[in-house]
Amino acid sequence: MAAKPRVILSGFADEAANQKTAVQQFAAFAAIGLQYYSLRFIDVGGGIKNAMNLTKSEIGKVRHLQDEYGLNVSSIGSPIGKVKLRDIDDGTRNAYVPFKQYLNRDVKKACELAHAFEAKLIRGFSFYHPRGSEPREHLPQVVDQLGRIAEMCHRSDLTFGLEVEANLVGSNGHILAEIHRNVNHPAMVLIFDAANIIVQGYSPAELFEQYQAMRPGIGWMHVKDYCKPETVAKDGHVDEEALWNFAPADQGDSAHEAILRDFSRMLPSLERKLRRRGIPGMFLDLEPHLTGGGQFGGFSGPDGMGVALRGLCRVLDYVGVDYHLRDFDDVKAARGF
Repeated sequence: MAAKPRVILSGFADEAANQKTAVQQFAAFAAIGLQYYSLRFIDVGGGIKNAMNLTKSEIGKVRHLQDEYGLNVSSIGSPIGKVKLRDIDDGTRNAYVPFKQYLNRDVKKACELAHAFEAKLIRGFSFYHPRGSEPREHLPQVVDQLGRIAEMCHRSDLTFGLEVEANLVGSNGHILAEIHRNVNHPAMVLIFDAANIIVQGYSPAELFEQYQAMRPGIGWMHVKDYCKPETVAKDGHVDEEALWNFAPADQGDSAHEAILRDFSRMLPSLERKLRRRGIPGMFLDLEPHLTGGGQFGGFSGPDGMGVALRGLCRVLDYVGVDYHLRDFDDVKAARGF
């Protein structure tokens, strides 16, 4: 009997921690059975910081604690690409940084952070176009900048994942797929996130079409869902701070069942491709936002993260995709028994 296609479960650990302390994050993830986490916001004693701002001493503390809880970093949840393309006042609070400075400071820092945590993946985005302008007008600049980011990651033996998200140039799967084809770099893959599309007012059928457009470039997925986003106008600006109706993968409107069943056919070949880049496999990264989400993150709580994980596992079981959670053997091995 052929082995089932397999994924690696991970998640944004800061979503599981009430005060985002490292101990809260790691204890919650160990307790629900995860062995990987994506690093984004964390408090190691000096207040909550984006991981991009951790000092060498704080990185050492995080490394020590994650080892104590038997965890590894799947990806650096960086905000790379969440800045303006142009220095124009468009009524938003998004920052602008000249690209050369951005590349040599922020992108370089993200690469250094990935190496410090022995991670192979960096999450990023497709830049903010001036609000009210047509995203496709800015594709040449976006393709150029993302190509240079991918090359810097490639030179560091890392892979850059480009996430689909509202209000950015790559706000939908069709545009993001076009960006991926034009960048055409082995160090850049796409990150599918169903909720980030459906909150824009697309139907489940339109969402599936966008997933299909992204499918050839997908390197990993974020898993969150949303219910009844009828108040959001398609192709309009999404007020991310007002989104409140997120749901587990087995309860929202995104049809994760159909998406993951279809994607399972790609998993064996994708896993081989990822392993050639030093990536252990195809990550499904929980980012459920069950009690709210915004422009730079969300929150689920330790209970919500457990609910989201069980919901995802029910979908994976139903579509016949394998995964691993900690079991008694893992516990004994960690304790030297």
